[in-house]
Amino acid sequence: MVKRVAFAFPGDLATPTGGYAYDRRIIVELRQLGWQVDPVGLGDGFPKPSGVVKSAAREKLMALPQGCPVVVDGLAFGVLPEAVNELRERNPLIALVHHPLALETGVSEEDARAFHDSEAAALSAAQAVIVTSPSTSTILAEEFDVPPELITTACPGTDRGAMAPGSSDGIVRLVSVGAIVQRKGFDVLIEALAALPNLPWRLSIAGDRTRDEKAVAQLDESILRHRLADRVELLGALSAEKL
Repeated sequence: MVKRVAFAFPGDLATPTGGYAYDRRIIVELRQLGWQVDPVGLGDGFPKPSGVVKSAAREKLMALPQGCPVVVDGLAFGVLPEAVNELRERNPLIALVHHPLALETGVSEEDARAFHDSEAAALSAAQAVIVTSPSTSTILAEEFDVPPELITTACPGTDRGAMAPGSSDGIVRLVSVGAIVQRKGFDVLIEALAALPNLPWRLSIAGDRTRDEKAVAQLDESILRHRLADRVELLGALSAEKL
């Protein structure tokens, strides 16, 4: 008998971020273990989807075969409490939480309260919860009332790559990878490197510049203020091959 599971996600699964890479790898590994994995795209705009998108996402979830386990990525799961509470009556429901929505840096107090209440209500419907770090496990247990016995921590990793040849011109070349959002700390990185003007370094930043306008503006301002435009290269989001 073929083991089957649905994997529901917001946006584009091919998006070059760590969270989506994690989701893709879970799908690959499950298939290698003999599972049939049915990807279910829930639409764009999460975690603030339009009413039309939320309605369409509910319809897609409710159209899944009854009894089929469903994994839902937390970026969507946390803002679909009504849909997942309905879904739990007919399907085993697993939440995959990368980071609580309410704790994202830059979220207003009003949005944080709304996200917390929504995500707590959604998590109460989950029969199991997967998190990507021990700290997230603790947060869900202490701040979202998720029973610890329902939580499984599956930390992300990387495949071993080939050894980089390194630079041969005496310049230390640094690469930082991550979406340009406030909690990634690019401002801290620039301030630290700005304190080393006499050392031969260059920095390349590979990360999506469309997710947090405030963080992007702060990063650009910091680079200009420290006169580092000739040392810091902003590459935007890159595919794994280009990276």
